[in-house]
Amino acid sequence: MLRPQRPPARFRTLISAVCCTVLGAGLLAGAGPAATASQEATAADSAQEAAAPGSKVVGYFTEWGTYARNYLVKNIDTSGSAAKLTHINYAFGNVTGGKCAMGDSYAATERTYTATESVDGTADTWDQPLRGTFNQLRELKKKHPNLKVLWSFGGWTWSGGFAEAAGNPAAFAQSCYDLVENSKWADVFDGIDIDWEYPNACGLTCDTSGREAYGKLMSAVRAKFGGSSLVTAAIPADATSGGKIDAADYAGAAQYVDWYNPMTYDFFGAFDATGPTAPHSPLTSYPGIPKAEFHTSATIDKLKGLGIPASKLLLGIGFYGRGWTGVTQEAPGGTATGPAAGTYEQGIDDYKVLKTKCPATDTVGGTAYAKCGSDWWSYDTPSTIAGKTAYKNQQGLGGTFFWELSGDTSDGELIRAIN
Repeated sequence: MLRPQRPPARFRTLISAVCCTVLGAGLLAGAGPAATASQEATAADSAQEAAAPGSKVVGYFTEWGTYARNYLVKNIDTSGSAAKLTHINYAFGNVTGGKCAMGDSYAATERTYTATESVDGTADTWDQPLRGTFNQLRELKKKHPNLKVLWSFGGWTWSGGFAEAAGNPAAFAQSCYDLVENSKWADVFDGIDIDWEYPNACGLTCDTSGREAYGKLMSAVRAKFGGSSLVTAAIPADATSGGKIDAADYAGAAQYVDWYNPMTYDFFGAFDATGPTAPHSPLTSYPGIPKAEFHTSATIDKLKGLGIPASKLLLGIGFYGRGWTGVTQEAPGGTATGPAAGTYEQGIDDYKVLKTKCPATDTVGGTAYAKCGSDWWSYDTPSTIAGKTAYKNQQGLGGTFFWELSGDTSDGELIRAIN
């Protein structure tokens, strides 16, 4: 998960080494009249408080998204997303020198918000103890008191420090605790999310700490944070034999986490510049899929097969699409000449852009795709998300998580489809 402006990319898996549509359509067709905003907020707050099995809805909020994307904490509220969310993962804190560290301190704690930008409609003052995104999250929690926030550390760009952390897990855990529980913002965070990409495998850098290192690190984190704080982790979705899931003992470490977020997106994309075109987040396999185990249901089956309880696994969804250009074939499996143009990065664009830029015309493997001119894109829509969450419920999973909030429409079109 990442560099700024880029989704938590499981394409790093590649660097190192359908019935669901019908279900979704049925769920949408059976929807009743739209609820009022106050009714939705009340229902969501009740869901947050109950935290029933399968009810978790976890959304990533990116620290850098307040810049070019201009996606502020206030947008989580005005879009209606806060009323649907149970948890927010704040991405990312850095891992450097084997310890947790602040990412962008200006964005997090210093930026001054105007009354228009602020969640509570009150402008920051020059002398208030805490400004920035952390203060805005505090305001959001006051408005939605059952909403929980976790600080995510690592991601694609900032996972290099985990190798050193593995050498002294207790020191790493202490550094994370001291930062998350800093008295200036301790009330903002309800726990920690570890996004190590990847233990004993290669991401942006390669880790050789051994298969048991992950469990030791997560054990130390849990021991330091205790039972009253949430401890979660993003983990790879590579279900291939000898792949990234096999590289670390995720089953053994499951006892230390409240839940795992398997990153079931970025299976395919224009990091393979010439194709073949394929949906980046298929729920199921389909005839012609480029790699047999690269789909969500294979990931979930593998993790459950290792003995990880279904209730500790969340279903991962991307609020963005991946695309190629130079494509002549409408169906998946075509050749390409490179990545399609994207707003912030080549080969990637937000759902809110793609829904009009290249509207979905068909589905495969439980997700949507379209060919527009010579561009070919795949992404999830409200209908395919309804199908995926139906699968989540059938499998008894603990909930849903997604990357990331700014990819949705201004009225939360995708998050509303999560059931």
